[in-house]
Amino acid sequence: MIGSQDILIALALGLIFFGGKKLPELARGLGESLKEFRKATTKPDDPPPPPAPPTVTAVPRACPKCQTALQADWEHCPRCGAEGGPPGARAHA
Repeated sequence: MIGSQDILIALALGLIFFGGKKLPELARGLGESLKEFRKATTKPDDPPPPPAPPTVTAVPRACPKCQTALQADWEHCPRCGAEGGPPGARAHA
C-alpha cells in the first residue's frame, strides 16, 4: 500500500529528475491522457438511462377523532373504530 512517505519520496525524485518547470507539464499530460482513456472506455453508443419517474408522496391521513395515523387503504381507524374513509370518498349521511 502506498503511504504518504512513499508519495513524498516519489515527488522529490520527480523534481530532481525532471526539474520544477517540466513537472507541471508532465502532470497536465498525465491528466489529459487519463481523460482520454476514460472517454475511450465508456461506450458512446449506449443511450442515456431514462429519467426516473416522478415520485408521488401521499399526504398522511389521521383519524378525525383520535388523530391516529391511517394507512391509505384503511376505511376505519384501528384504534377507535371511527370511519376515516379513503381519500376522496364521500362521508355517509
